[in-house]
Amino acid sequence: MENYSANPDRYERMPVRRCGRSGVILPQVSLGLWHNFGSVDSFENARKMLRLAFDLGIFHFDLANNYGPEPGSAEENFGTIFSADLKKHRDELLISTKAGFRMWEGPYGEWGSRKSLIASCDQSLKRMQLDYVDIFYHHRPDPETPLEESMLALDHIVRSGRALYVGISNYSTEDAAKAFAILRELKTPAVIYQGCFNMMNRKLEDTGMFEMLDSTGVGGICFSPLAQGILTSRYLNGIPVDSRAARNHFLKNEVITAELQQKIAALNEIARERSQTLAQMALAWILSRKGVTSVLCGASSPEQLAECAKSPLNSTFTAEEYQKIDAVL
Repeated sequence: MENYSANPDRYERMPVRRCGRSGVILPQVSLGLWHNFGSVDSFENARKMLRLAFDLGIFHFDLANNYGPEPGSAEENFGTIFSADLKKHRDELLISTKAGFRMWEGPYGEWGSRKSLIASCDQSLKRMQLDYVDIFYHHRPDPETPLEESMLALDHIVRSGRALYVGISNYSTEDAAKAFAILRELKTPAVIYQGCFNMMNRKLEDTGMFEMLDSTGVGGICFSPLAQGILTSRYLNGIPVDSRAARNHFLKNEVITAELQQKIAALNEIARERSQTLAQMALAWILSRKGVTSVLCGASSPEQLAECAKSPLNSTFTAEEYQKIDAVL
């Protein structure tokens, strides 16, 4: 692949938002490397998507230690692409990674002990060929380790220069509030919460997460905004053989019922009336919620990524449109 030169107009293409009351600014659409960037995937396709993302003004790339498959391979591939194409833009990029899910054998290969989190951060930096990450997350709460230990580990990761900011992911609203209170007392720059939120999964909204984040000055970024591809046109006419549902991995094919397909079709019609694709409307709907800083999109092709990147251009909804969407769901 030819040498990469970034699009000089990239910052005119994607609107940004401030992350809570911090100095962190994110593109409204960020790129997640959960799927399609591992060792089993096309390296050239991954490289094309990372290049296109940056050209579209997407300067936030989100990873985790176990992303792949194989675990760790998404960080390794990212590091190779970063070194070849994006290293000269390091100070423009906001790169995040996480630790907490199973990564290596033994009791320290997962969860939230001080040893586990610090060791995982060091491993991630080596794989990504970075001196530091911009945000380091605790990926999930640890029911056996004291919350103070996990938060003190995050504090140490910042103070030791391994990360500039920290965040937490997959915590309940109650536990997140406790974690952020500890981090505030430590004066740790905790700036963001990452959780699953989309039209079909509103738990964060229902449990008051966004209100809590707003009151504490913390930003929110939402993963699985398209419900693993359900909120796209992909399943309008059945289950494609190359889809996640067909592969029966995170999205089970039995989830795609006739009733769900009817809902998808109805939502698709609302999107058509808004001159958007279903995916664009689903992302825009999240961006319209108070407390949301960015949506974390995955993509399997440059074309999908380009489609998602247009969603902030029309993220205002009328009361009638909200009512129509709620009626369908």
